[in-house]
Order: sequence, then C-alpha cells, then structure tokens
Amino acid sequence: MNSLFAIIIVIQVVTALIIIGLVLLQHGKGADMGAAFGSGASGSLFGATGSSNFLSRATAAAAAVFFVATLVLSFLGSRPQAGGAGVMDQIPAPTATQPAPAAPAQAPAKTPGQANEIPK
Repeated sequence: MNSLFAIIIVIQVVTALIIIGLVLLQHGKGADMGAAFGSGASGSLFGATGSSNFLSRATAAAAAVFFVATLVLSFLGSRPQAGGAGVMDQIPAPTATQPAPAAPAQAPAKTPGQANEIPK
C-alpha cells in the first residue's frame, strides 16, 4: 500500500511540473496580435497556428492526470489503517515475570521524649 501511495505522489509531482512548463510555454492573449503581423510565427516549432492547439490539449491532458492522481490520493488517505491506530499499538505488552517493587520500610515510631533531638 505504501508503494502505491509513493507512486501516485511521484505521478502527481511530475504532472504538476509538466503543467507548469506547458503553461509557461503558451502565449498570452496579447501575443496573437503580434503573430498576425508575422513577428516570428513562421519560424516557430509548431507552425503559425499549431502551437496553441497542441499546448492547450497537452495542458488539458496533464490537468486531467493531475486531478485523477489527487482523487486517488484522497481516497487512499481517507481509508483507515489495518494495523491499528499507530506505531505504539504494535509494541507487545510487558509480561508479569518480574516481582513488584517492595514497599519502602517505615521509620520506627518516636517516643514523646525524642521529638526533636539532634545527635551531637
């Protein structure tokens, strides 16, 4: 169960990094006007119009994977553990092989004449 949890966390972190990269690669709305007048759009990797379509679809796919990983992690985290409530529950209880400690010995009772005498 712990290995599945770790794998899903790795998938979620990698997908989050992919989403960050894809969002940073996309052009803003103001970049469309500059592309219309030929400001380097013909020399781009995906062509004049292909980058926005590819990047938006890849971002949507990465977001879907991220949301599915989040739902799986919340489902796995909400299930109760089969081993008990914690680590301390797994420690065996001590056995009664050792005798109980003896009660401390009482001091002898003082007589009325010995009440506060200090030895010299």
